[in-house]
Parts: sequence; structure tokens; C-alpha cells
Amino acid sequence: MPIQDIIAKIAKGPKVSKDLTWEESKQAIKALIEGAATPAQVGAFLIAMRFKSESVTELAAMAAAARQYVPPLAVSRDAALVDIPSYAGKQDTFHALIAASIIAASAGATVLMHGYDGVPGRPGSAGVLKALGIPIDFEPRMATEELNRKGFAYLDIGLYHPPVYRFLEMRQELGVRNVFHPIARLLNPARAASQVVGLSHPPHFEKTVEALRMLGCPRGLVIRGVEGDPELSLSAVTRVLELRNERIAPLGVAPKDFGVPSGSTREMAGFPPAQRDKEADLLRRILQNKTQGGPRDWVLMNAAMVLYAAGKSESLANGYLMARSAIEEGAAARKLDDLVQEPVAAAKV
Repeated sequence: MPIQDIIAKIAKGPKVSKDLTWEESKQAIKALIEGAATPAQVGAFLIAMRFKSESVTELAAMAAAARQYVPPLAVSRDAALVDIPSYAGKQDTFHALIAASIIAASAGATVLMHGYDGVPGRPGSAGVLKALGIPIDFEPRMATEELNRKGFAYLDIGLYHPPVYRFLEMRQELGVRNVFHPIARLLNPARAASQVVGLSHPPHFEKTVEALRMLGCPRGLVIRGVEGDPELSLSAVTRVLELRNERIAPLGVAPKDFGVPSGSTREMAGFPPAQRDKEADLLRRILQNKTQGGPRDWVLMNAAMVLYAAGKSESLANGYLMARSAIEEGAAARKLDDLVQEPVAAAKV
């Protein structure tokens, strides 16, 4: 179907627009990524889809189509691999997920975090990772080596999938998110058997877990996360949808499930963009077991979630105990030291 007909199908207005089929959705992505659509057609398609909102089939089909343009990372099949997309950026809270992922890696999980640092006014994970001394500019081959050797790597979406990055950047020009933002969260660059996806847009909550199931994901956690990142809250019950073996179960996850008291939003408070070094210092002190209290509890809760998603713990409560031991016994601090050292792969470039 020509792109003009695809646009016409989704742009007829409320109650008249129709959802695209699986094949039509793939054709649309093909036209956009391969440049068959004119700039006017690209803009028309993105805005029409924005107003219509993606169906489950469209979301899954478009993610599947986008995946076909770049090869997956060749991560060892023996790794307890978890895919963690970080695309929302932070405005009010610190990046607990970074320290949580490092703790989980020190306790046996393998974590691929991929993201994008271009949301206006909402700094992403990359700047904090850089302030910690962890590389953020790995090409896919180098990220694969780092994952296989050290159990954690960050992959910039612009280096992994330039076409998707190009459409993410259009947010600056269009002024609103577009269909490539949820697609990016579903790319799963290493085809991990476990995906942890965070979002804040309510209409996408159930759609995302259904799309994961349609894409054949064996295990997934879709989280109404803090500021749209896949993070459990310290101050409230977090809605989670768990996908396991094609079955979806709703969960309400609270601090009490980990044996810690509920905290306040103040204990999750972030830092201005100019103070990324201060944020990195907080995460470093948590990893080195040099601080107690709410921020540490928040990080440990999320480390437990990653360990649970990786299949390293049978429950969130058990994952919390594993994460706490990783901090108290020095494994988390050693993992941080390992990650900030110059990687062997960098010397080959």
C-alpha cells in the first residue's frame, strides 16, 4: 500500500480513522526508514499516528520492522540478560536505575541499558553514567564485548539504530513525541529474554505489555515508573504488569514488599543538569555502602526488581536481600570500579 493510502487510513479523524494491519504497519516503517516517504508525508504520518494512537498490532509490527534494520548484539546465551530502555529523562528525581543496574550486575545479572539523551529539559542516563566514568559511546560490537566480559553496558540509540534516533530527534521539530518513542523502548538490541519497560503515558500501559507478548518476549515487566523510566517508587505503590510465558498478571509493588518503610519524594529528589557530578557522587556513595536511608532503599528496591526480572531471585523480597548483600559485601563497589576502567575493546578502535 502506498504511504499516501496509509496516511489516509489513519488520518480521517476521531471514530473514522482505522488501525493499520500488521503488514501495513511494516510498510509504513519501511517507507519512513528507507526514505521513500517525502518530508511532508513523514510529518503527516507521525502526527496522524499521534492523534489516532497506536494499536497493539501497530506497535508490535512497527517495532518488529525497525528491529530488522540492524543486527542484534551477540551476547552470550548463558547470560541472565535484562534489557532496560531508558528514554524518558529525569526532571525531579535522581537516576536510581543506574546504581540499581550496577548492583544487579554485581549480583549475577547482565544488564543492557540503552537510551537517548535528547528530551528537552529532561537529562537522560548518559550524562550521569559519564560523570561516574562509565563509557557511553560504545559501538554495538564494543557494547557486546563489555556485556560479555563485565555484565553491564550502556548503548546509545544513535550509535545502535541511527534511523530510529533520527525520528526521535524530530520531537524537537514537531514539539510532541511520535510513534518512534515507544518503538525505541521495544527494540531490545540484544534480544534479551527479559525486558523491563517503563512509561508514564497511561494509554500505553496495557498496550506495551500486549505488544511484548505479540513480539514473543518470554518475560517482561511493564512499569508505570517514576517520571516514565522503569523505576519503582519509594513513596507510592507502583503499578506493574508482569508478562511470563504469555500470561499477564497485574502487580501493585510497594516499599513494604521489600521490608523497607515508605519514603517521601524528597528522598528521591534529583539534581539540576549542571550538578550531574553531585548526582554521580550520590550513586557512588550508595554503591560503596557509604550512605543509608531513603535514597539507598530506593536504589535497592530497583536493584531487586532487575534481579527478579533476570531470574536471579525468585521474589522481589529475596532480590532485595541479594542487592543489599552486594552493597554490604563490596561487590557493587568492585563492579563500579571494573566498569570505569578503560575497556579492552576501546584499545582496538
